[in-house]
Amino acid sequence: MTRPLLNRRLAEFGTTIFAEMSALAARTGSINLGQGFPDTDGPEEIREAAVRALRDGRGNQYPPGPGVPELRSAIADHQRERYGLAYDPDTEVLVTAGATEAIAAALLALVEPGDEVIALEPYYDSYAACIAMAGGTRVPVTLRPHEGAYVLDLDELRAAVTDRTRLILLNTPHNPTGTVLTRAELTAVAELAAERDLLVVTDEVYEHLVFDGAEHLPIASLPGMRERTVTIGSSGKTFSFTGWKVGWITASPELTSAVRSAKQFLTYVSSGPFQYAIAEALRLPAAYFDGLRADLSAKRDLLSEGLAQAGFEVYRPAGTYFVTTDIRPLGATDGFDFCRSLPERAGVVAIPNAVFYDHREAGAPFVRFAFCKKTEVLEEAVSRLKRLA
Repeated sequence: MTRPLLNRRLAEFGTTIFAEMSALAARTGSINLGQGFPDTDGPEEIREAAVRALRDGRGNQYPPGPGVPELRSAIADHQRERYGLAYDPDTEVLVTAGATEAIAAALLALVEPGDEVIALEPYYDSYAACIAMAGGTRVPVTLRPHEGAYVLDLDELRAAVTDRTRLILLNTPHNPTGTVLTRAELTAVAELAAERDLLVVTDEVYEHLVFDGAEHLPIASLPGMRERTVTIGSSGKTFSFTGWKVGWITASPELTSAVRSAKQFLTYVSSGPFQYAIAEALRLPAAYFDGLRADLSAKRDLLSEGLAQAGFEVYRPAGTYFVTTDIRPLGATDGFDFCRSLPERAGVVAIPNAVFYDHREAGAPFVRFAFCKKTEVLEEAVSRLKRLA
């Protein structure tokens, strides 16, 4: 055949870096601190809830298109109790196959070919692919290191908006930098969205993983934003069942209907029995969520301190379960080369942040490590990484 087989919109996207690095970890027997998945399962009672649903015949056939009523009600209750956001579980909640499908469905539904989509760079790799599949043009606004953290330049954000801008794609708490956008920053984004009549799609899958008193504030809770915001949530990160792929959106009836129009032609439905289990998970007592944060905060500190001792410059995250580091103090400048050689040098796998950038040079010296692992695994990783010093 003379024509390329791959659609030109996806031609720039090959195998994800996560697949490459996870394969490298398996091949070399290295500790995988690259891909963000826990190495332990979530609460036993939630696993048993899934088993009970299977045995009771709930969800073994196609569940309802919007999601099972029990889960939609639990999601609505969660948003109301935690953030004061009232959503109708019948018209304003949609269950998806993880946050990844929610992102894809939202962008496919809301973006026309030629529309511009602003995304905070560095960004999760599916954002770029989904914008491309929708025929949109991505416009990165770069979070930049400043005094030990990554910050949003609001002037740069305002300057990025044009007459072709359709929506702003947010992610807070932010992967990979660990930034949690502040109330002042989100208020400025909200004012800009209202002024320029923009939609906002906000990925909040790490909403429960914030540390040191940081506040997760849904932008939908700010004045004028509920009707123009699609909020994306997920169970995988919060409950350590990433393989179940249970995500959701909450939005106005009009936006929910639009996203459902695209979602129904993606997976149609998914995760039947697991939906019932996640409905129970969302109703776990506050002690569960407090314990999760405390556990991950301690692991963040363990890995961050070990990375600093190994010679990295460490950007201490306020949220998520990733630590971004600068490799230049170790005499390196290319994150790809560094990560591909790290298994042989130290028996550890990480992810080069440059894959999350349009401006690859801006992310070249930064590398991401995941700390959602057992304490003993992180201790061994820290011990190995000290060889670099």
